[in-house]
Amino acid sequence: MRIVVCLKHVPLLSSLRFDPATRRLVRDGVRGEPSAFDLRALLGALTLRDAHGGEVVALTMGPAEAAETLRHALALGADRAVHLSDRALAGSDTLATARALAAAIRREGPDLVLVGRSSVDAETGQVGPEIAELLGWPQATVVRSLTVDPAARTFEAERAIDEGFETVRGPLPALVTAAEDLAEERFPSKAERLAAAEKPIATLALADLDLGEDQVGPQGSPTWVAELEAVKVQRRGELLEGDDPAQLARRLGERLRELGAFAPLPEPPPLPSREPGQGPPLLVVAELGPGGPRAVTAELLAKASWLARSLRGPVEALLVGGEGISRWAEALAAAGADRVLVAEGAHLDPYTTEAHAAVLTTVIRERGPRLVLVPSTVRGRDLAPRVAARLGLGLTGDAIDVDLDAEGRTRLLKPAFGGNVVAPVLSRTRPDMATIRPGVLRAARPDPSRRAEVVSLRTPALASRVTVVRQQALAAPVDETLDAAAVVLGIGKGVGEDGVASVRALAQRIGAAVCATREVTDLGWLARQYQVGLTGRAIAPRLYVGLGISGAMEHMVGLRRAGVIVAVNRSPKAPVFKGGCDVGVVADLHALLPHLETALCAGGPR
Repeated sequence: MRIVVCLKHVPLLSSLRFDPATRRLVRDGVRGEPSAFDLRALLGALTLRDAHGGEVVALTMGPAEAAETLRHALALGADRAVHLSDRALAGSDTLATARALAAAIRREGPDLVLVGRSSVDAETGQVGPEIAELLGWPQATVVRSLTVDPAARTFEAERAIDEGFETVRGPLPALVTAAEDLAEERFPSKAERLAAAEKPIATLALADLDLGEDQVGPQGSPTWVAELEAVKVQRRGELLEGDDPAQLARRLGERLRELGAFAPLPEPPPLPSREPGQGPPLLVVAELGPGGPRAVTAELLAKASWLARSLRGPVEALLVGGEGISRWAEALAAAGADRVLVAEGAHLDPYTTEAHAAVLTTVIRERGPRLVLVPSTVRGRDLAPRVAARLGLGLTGDAIDVDLDAEGRTRLLKPAFGGNVVAPVLSRTRPDMATIRPGVLRAARPDPSRRAEVVSLRTPALASRVTVVRQQALAAPVDETLDAAAVVLGIGKGVGEDGVASVRALAQRIGAAVCATREVTDLGWLARQYQVGLTGRAIAPRLYVGLGISGAMEHMVGLRRAGVIVAVNRSPKAPVFKGGCDVGVVADLHALLPHLETALCAGGPR
């Protein structure tokens, strides 16, 4: 077997600095490293090679310093390294990058391509699926376990999805994006690094690929970034200390009341009054959970309704799934849809990339929307880039807002580099297309009196090359619970494995949700779906209480929109106390935990 692993050389996020005068990130002197998810992909590929033979080829695209990532890959055990480097490639967006990487991959003729599920600098996850589309291969994303049968030319993968886990099976060649669980983290020894320094690295330029300059770099990029905007989140950094845990809990409850942490949440705003105009429609891809449309669907419909006042087009919701899903049309109408497009059939449930991508592609081609909004869920991140690459559209992944600039152009606002900056992204193609993070936009108050035209779409059965062979749901829908929670208890490594059950019991008693740091999910104390942070989800509770967390940037960036942040740590020198929280409690959390219910339930003691 030949396996190609795509790796990205990314700057150390903690070393980046934003220059407010130039509105640019200062990269001079900033060291780089391989993107963490890509390293998991590499280690997974090495495991497959050791089991079945063959070779692993490490591939990167970037300037001269990106060769450092290839040296790292060789030190870990990659057989060969290929560096795609050309000044013409500089400034490529995700689609232009995917074109260049796909062209380099074709030269290798691999059986399998592995990439990380996303990059840790720009938090984009669309390059992998876009490569798969350009190669015409099947894909499996967010894979935590992977086996291959070289003789049968098949693969089987277990994926982490929002509802739990599923196992899929498909033919080779294929592209797989790796989650953290695909392989254990490992670092090369000094001897391995020294040996790698002597190994050759092949270099490719644009002239070696079957591409022109108009397909890569700024010319070939359908999206571009306007001036960056700094993100400043000010936290109070107050500290509560003392030897009596009960008294500390009382003081905490009093301070939280003073800060308004227990104030009632404001009522959702009504939908804007408007008359559907004659302009191109604004399309929202609806997503269903176990109990109907997910909360993010209502958030996107509300945002589309506000934009429709200026863009003068109807809001359309696309509903794709098994027989009977049209029963949710009324709920979509109440949330803001003027028209509900329904594609239903047994071949559309469960979700598969190819079947749903075929539907969305046809809808975009036939209806010509001005804007396409897709939930940034596991499913949305799997689907949207596949369709964008098929249609040659610019795609902004994991956006946190969408608005119009002074010229009436759509701006997609995207966090980058650990959330330290927001990048306003514009597109040269139509429709504008984006995946939007759940929980970042406000849903409107449903209007049961609204009615929507329901349009049934013809959806010929399409044989998907990748099939779902098994599904396992989590006991509770983690994503919906976390997105809607007013109070969240964060579990850090300091809680200890034995303390997780106590924290979850407390959360249940006070009606809170729980989440975790990456360290906790890496250890398997909670499922990966509970992870909040740079490589997890972003949440916006009214009150977040971090228990035993150190305050690492990778976790805290997922809390930027939280109302009040409380941190409990026994060390007064914990990083989280230095601007990462509003109220810090210096205490042994196990001694404090029995008293926290008093502080957090119904606003604490009165």
